[in-house]
Amino acid sequence: MCKDVYVFAEQRDGNLQKVGIELIGEARKLADDLGQNVVAVLLGNQIKDKASELIAHGADKVVVVDDEMLAEYVTEPYAKAMMEIIQSHNPEIVLYGATSIGRDLAPRVSARIHTGLTADCTKLDIDEETKLLMMTRPAFGGNIMATIVCEDFRPQMATVRPGVMKALEADESRQGEVEVVEVNFTDADMNVKIREVVKTTHKSVDITEAKILVAGGRGVGNAEGFKDLEALADTLDGEVAASRAAVDSGWISNDRQVGQTGKTVRPELYLACGISGAIQHAAGMENSEFIVAINRDEDAAIFDIADLGIVGDIKKILPKLNDAIKVVKEK
Repeated sequence: MCKDVYVFAEQRDGNLQKVGIELIGEARKLADDLGQNVVAVLLGNQIKDKASELIAHGADKVVVVDDEMLAEYVTEPYAKAMMEIIQSHNPEIVLYGATSIGRDLAPRVSARIHTGLTADCTKLDIDEETKLLMMTRPAFGGNIMATIVCEDFRPQMATVRPGVMKALEADESRQGEVEVVEVNFTDADMNVKIREVVKTTHKSVDITEAKILVAGGRGVGNAEGFKDLEALADTLDGEVAASRAAVDSGWISNDRQVGQTGKTVRPELYLACGISGAIQHAAGMENSEFIVAINRDEDAAIFDIADLGIVGDIKKILPKLNDAIKVVKEK
């Protein structure tokens, strides 16, 4: 019998990645709806001590595979470890982050255990009647949102983009079980040889961590127009973000892109400036706590998801808004 919601708790250099903590929070909701437990799967080398952190964030149990073969991510040994855990533990659901690692690992595992995989989900729910996992993701180029179910095979598997789900606050008093699993790795499992690990010295901006984002779209007009957004972001202690149209036009770097083909964000405040609100962009920011939209087109789709809408020219509004905020901050 299949049971429990499993989460692949991604780590890099022994550090847990935020997406795994976010997925445990979502898994907690799904498991509660099913009356089951949340199990985190932690693969790596000398990482058993990280299990307590996963339990604090909502896991009931942590399954650990600690082996030198897993020191760096390599597809074959990680896929073997995940496959053996799934085959021996029979989970109902398995969730992965839609990161470079998760997007490589999840399809390999799904093919080997003969089950389906829904990629880049933006929403997960349990159907009240069937108790199936309803996995929602953008489809047909992001023009519609499709809900997919896996009726016949187990586990039900999905990847979820970082920033989509909300992590639970850590509760250090939570108690949980830690199970160490031995996987019989062989030399043949390491089908590639890592000669050197080179870390980049360039640190890109992580807009997923920002509490305030001032985002610009096609309506900004040009790269020069982003200076008003940068000034406002500085006043608000926030970061500048952008739609795909602005990035494709070369006005701003792609590490600041929000949307289906960019990053998913959920800041406390999201100012959408000159952004039409196409579904591809909305998929990346609609879960922001408070959305303010400024657009000259009163029929722009962004107003449908905004908490506060301003119809007008951003070139006139942003400088005045920036000055007004400065006055308030100086008081």
